[in-house]
Amino acid sequence: MATVDTAPAGPQVFPSEPHPTTLIGSVRRAMRLLESVARHEHGAPAKQLAREAGLALPTAYHLLRTLAHEGYLRREKGLFFLGEATERLSGSGAEQKRRSAMADALERWRDSVGAPVYYAVYRDGEIEVQCVADTPGNPAVEEWADFRETGHAHAIGQCLLSQLDDEARRDHLDRYPVQAVTPYTVRDDQALMRRLESTRRMQPVIEHQEYALGAVCAAIPITMGGTAAAVAISMPSHQVDRLLPAARRLQSGISGLLGTLALSISI
Repeated sequence: MATVDTAPAGPQVFPSEPHPTTLIGSVRRAMRLLESVARHEHGAPAKQLAREAGLALPTAYHLLRTLAHEGYLRREKGLFFLGEATERLSGSGAEQKRRSAMADALERWRDSVGAPVYYAVYRDGEIEVQCVADTPGNPAVEEWADFRETGHAHAIGQCLLSQLDDEARRDHLDRYPVQAVTPYTVRDDQALMRRLESTRRMQPVIEHQEYALGAVCAAIPITMGGTAAAVAISMPSHQVDRLLPAARRLQSGISGLLGTLALSISI
């Protein structure tokens, strides 16, 4: 009968986990090199970058070649410059900051007027709703029909179209003809054009259930350079009495928003 070895088992050995510093060491060194390159608008050689980053030249040169291969750096005549990949990252970061600033501004007004706040521009022949600030208690109007195609039916679209010249308006309506969205929607192009032409400059555009039943909206025109823009609010139709006073309150604070909203033109 075979005997069973009852000697206590030795400690089990598992593959060791890499130490955190070994996982990020190369990344940290590469980041130091990128920072060094960024300080030299007219480029710098590997030897200088290695010295500034505190790296051995072979290590620095290996990382520089890798960064150049991936597009984060480019090499010209022995000098290293920031590459297109790095510029895309920095551009994305700046865009995110602009969007964040715009969202923060709209959220402050949302809380101030107690209604969802929208920001939209008319660009390249299209209506673009760029940001919406709402809450579960005061939700935005659901985009059940494409905002771009139904500009004739909602306050944002009517406000933007009212800022265009006659040719641009007709071009828009040729591409997106007036159609009934609710029983309250403007009926035809001629009726819409008359309404747009009668809209007084810098006055809120009001819309009652033309885009969504049970919702009323007001939009305030903003013209920044050659770009038509609008800030708008919406409310349930049973709160219609609050709509115009809230729009006037928002309009009174538009000047404080202009700097932030102007940044969105480049987004």
